[in-house]
Amino acid sequence: MQAPSGNLDVVTFIIASLVKIVVVLGALLTIVAYTVWLERKLVGRMQNRWGPSRVGPFGLLQPLADGLKFIFKEDLTPPYVDRPLYLLAPILSLTTALISIAVVPFGNTVTVAGVTTPLQITDTQVGLLIILGVTSIGVYGIALAGWSSNSKYSLLGSLRASAQMVSYEVALGLSLIGVLILTGTFSLSGIVRAQQGTWFGFIPKWNIFHLFPLQLIAFFTYLTAAFAETNRVPFDLPEAETELVAGYHTEYSSMKFAMFFMAEYANMVTVACVASLLFLGGWTGPVFGPALLRALLPVIWFLLRVFVFLFLYIWIRGTLPRFRYDQLMAFSWKVLLPLAMANIIVTSLVVALTS
Repeated sequence: MQAPSGNLDVVTFIIASLVKIVVVLGALLTIVAYTVWLERKLVGRMQNRWGPSRVGPFGLLQPLADGLKFIFKEDLTPPYVDRPLYLLAPILSLTTALISIAVVPFGNTVTVAGVTTPLQITDTQVGLLIILGVTSIGVYGIALAGWSSNSKYSLLGSLRASAQMVSYEVALGLSLIGVLILTGTFSLSGIVRAQQGTWFGFIPKWNIFHLFPLQLIAFFTYLTAAFAETNRVPFDLPEAETELVAGYHTEYSSMKFAMFFMAEYANMVTVACVASLLFLGGWTGPVFGPALLRALLPVIWFLLRVFVFLFLYIWIRGTLPRFRYDQLMAFSWKVLLPLAMANIIVTSLVVALTS
């Protein structure tokens, strides 16, 4: 959307921004709720169980029932906690998880009632840096939760989470530099537009195919590091139920526990969005039909890519065992970090020689 110049433009800009905020936030929370339902369904099928099936058709109202349960459960605060930090921790985790979606473009520009606006809350030239910066702050929520709970299980979980997230953040950030070298921009919408078109008429110009197999290696490095960043199997050591009684959120209940839960799944959605935008062309895809369909198809292509990544999260949870902690840390520093650095060096060399 163009920068507002007059009073009418300012009002239109504010209204369009508020509408986008409400729609995106509502969509994100709905996706978070139904990702939990999908995970319980799919893991149940993988383990020869039914999963949620009683509340609504196919258990589709289970997320609503879970939300009401969390709201009406007794909110217990242990007497020995550091109360201000104990209350701040889940708020910090959820806030940072939700903020990062503000710079994610989920479609191209659209024109409604004569107003042209991009399908993202804010289009900034440093969108990728904002996501990396905001999500990195989320580790403070987990660290504060463990420390303020004054429990050995919570403290061990938060220490594990802090070390794990700091370690894998390095490999995650470095794995994206190859894409930045190829596209020359930090803008997420700019990165997507750089992937429009095809090679030889049928191979999409997605970054995952660029300088093959260099960016394919970067993609798998990013994906592995992102799994660890979101504390998901096989990297779920901070909340290992069999060892730490759920880890850093052991002493939390009711909506405070639900906020940690929501933050984890919101971070999964963010990871899936970034992977789709940087490596798989974002919203690019065939567009055809009437004007309404042409406006909706880019959003549909983007959501399908995000769904594939969320399905991959669930599939891996139902398949792989948990790492031992020394294996988890060694894999970051001895495998992923050298691989990401080697990819940067080779990509830079190839681009320098061919430009």
